Amino acid sequence: MNRSELNRRAKGWPGWIVLVFVVVGLVAFGATRDTGPRTPDERIESISKRLACPVCQGESVYESRNTASNQIRVAVRQAVNEGIRSDEQIIQDITVNYEGEELLVPTADGIEALAWALPATAFVVGVAGLTVAFRRWQLAARRLGAATDDDYELVAAALDEHADES
Repeated sequence: MNRSELNRRAKGWPGWIVLVFVVVGLVAFGATRDTGPRTPDERIESISKRLACPVCQGESVYESRNTASNQIRVAVRQAVNEGIRSDEQIIQDITVNYEGEELLVPTADGIEALAWALPATAFVVGVAGLTVAFRRWQLAARRLGAATDDDYELVAAALDEHADES
């Protein structure tokens, strides 16, 4: 089996099947990986990073040393130490108490879900577009046929001529 035949086989359907398995495996690994906070302090830090400082522009409660952020951190610590509410419930309570728009990270519900869905959709559309383009280029290359000895001689002559000029 020569190199071009091996290259052609790798670009055929077995290559696509391997690619699908690799992508599905990576997505499954990423989706099942537990990256959530494990201790109460990690949980407080995680929640504080998701909440925006009500006074500062573009800073999270975790980063800000403002009095309002300190109060929010204390409220988050108390809620976490109570151990009754989930992270989402704590964030919801904080956003209600501090009049909303406190989240730095968009939720996966409603219109905010577009912040997560649009990049993924753009990626899928981009991959599909590249697949179609590569397929067209592959078909166009096949229509040209294999290179002949005359083609190789023509290229070698052009390279020699270019080498003489430089």
